[in-house]
Amino acid sequence: MSVVIDGASLTGADVMRVVRRDASGAFAKVSLDAGARQRVMATRAWLDANFMNDEAPLMYSFNTGVGLFKDQRVLMKDMVEYQTKSVYAHATGVGEPFCEDVARATMLLRANAFASNYSGPRVELLDRLIDCLNAGVTPVIPQKGSVGASGDLAPLAHMSGAVCGFAEAEMFWQGKRMPAREALAAAGLSPTFDLSAKDASCLINGSTVSLALAVLAVEDSRRILKAADVALAMSLECLRGERTAFEARIHAARPHAGQASTARNVLRMIEGSKRCSEPARHVVFPDENRDPAKPPAPRVQDVYSLRCGPQVHGPVRQAIDYVDGLISVETNSATDNPLVFDNGAGGYEILSGGHFHGQYVAQAMDVLAIAMADLGSICERRLARLVDPTMSYGLPRNLLAGQRGLNTGFATVQCTMSALVMENRTLSMPGSVDSIPGKSNAEDHVSNSTWCGRKTRTIVENVEHIVAGEILMTAQALTLVEDVAKDHPVGLGTRAALDAVREVIAPALSGDRWYAIEMGQSLDLVRSGAVVAAVEKTVGALD
Repeated sequence: MSVVIDGASLTGADVMRVVRRDASGAFAKVSLDAGARQRVMATRAWLDANFMNDEAPLMYSFNTGVGLFKDQRVLMKDMVEYQTKSVYAHATGVGEPFCEDVARATMLLRANAFASNYSGPRVELLDRLIDCLNAGVTPVIPQKGSVGASGDLAPLAHMSGAVCGFAEAEMFWQGKRMPAREALAAAGLSPTFDLSAKDASCLINGSTVSLALAVLAVEDSRRILKAADVALAMSLECLRGERTAFEARIHAARPHAGQASTARNVLRMIEGSKRCSEPARHVVFPDENRDPAKPPAPRVQDVYSLRCGPQVHGPVRQAIDYVDGLISVETNSATDNPLVFDNGAGGYEILSGGHFHGQYVAQAMDVLAIAMADLGSICERRLARLVDPTMSYGLPRNLLAGQRGLNTGFATVQCTMSALVMENRTLSMPGSVDSIPGKSNAEDHVSNSTWCGRKTRTIVENVEHIVAGEILMTAQALTLVEDVAKDHPVGLGTRAALDAVREVIAPALSGDRWYAIEMGQSLDLVRSGAVVAAVEKTVGALD
């Protein structure tokens, strides 16, 4: 099924279907709603009839220059050249190109904004963006150069030049980077596309690259959080922890919805567990340095990374919900300038505003960055306990099964995850409070939304690695003690998660291996949702 855009109902899930390949390697196709098409065409016809002459009132960026040249009329005879030069003037991005999913999301979200019928482009411009998406050609868009006000001008100019087949622009086609015209022709599209009045302004105005990063970050964060709840349950079983801290009565006394959801998820996954029990704590694990004839000291309560899991995962869940609310509105908003409004009397009114300013996205991304960075932090603290027998209640040191000294074990995996936590701590510093005026002070306050989106996306990717690392290491721990703890089975959900891992990754039972391979395999299991799916098949849908 295709994704139909109408400017009002596009969802994050829709975006993901269009920008990432499905199991068969295909992208969802995109089409324009018939009603939206008619509305866009009617608005443009009126604009052409009333503004495509040199006596028409000045309308910013339609028949005027931009920025401090806002009072300089552009004559109709120069209009096509002006559109082209507008794109050229702003194609100043630097750095490595955005990934395919970001570039595709940018094209989709820009087209959806046009479909809302406030921007005034030709409908052919929407069709061109949709055709590029459906043909699988991806603009080369440098990551750096936008301040997130007056839109993501630099990256959107690179996108625009590629979509229009400018000689200097580049695209990816079937994994190869090449001149845009070559890519477009190879994909069966016209190698060039001429812009008309206001088309360029529509394309480059609006913080749409920031929004693309935000949509992807939100959707990925929600998926990763479910996997983090699975990892928490697995760690609790590995460490023979207390289930009391997850009981509903406790969370009713501090009734935050997020922490209650995490607690419910964990209880459902450890249902039937005899590992999270006092008798299980009397089982001596291989490295536990105590007399098996003497009972262990009462646990009473667990360390914070276990006991406070709901109180840390919960705020993340609610932060994602908050950010998702803002980003969902942005996804179906007109964000360029000026905007065109039906006056209810057979005509239209053109109004200048500031919807291109990316502060909503910038602040939302800072909130998500802080929340996800802390999620990664608590996950890393749990997996760090697994490699130290003094903190794991006797699990084999470094989760090693081979000859000590000759082999090192999983301590190095934990070290990598700690590096990602430290990186996240720096990246989580807010960027939305930073502003440097630009363009002769015409833009005297900017949002920095693109940087906020870029760094949050990096944090989310790092957390995904950390959660995958916790799942990998808990699986190793559970397998290592499977025989000695056989009389104390783990919960149904935990078992399902472990089995899903073992379908792909064999336990390390004979010493060190190229751990990067299984770290990548565990990451794929989290990214594909396979582990969560296995758990939900067993215990029902997680919150």
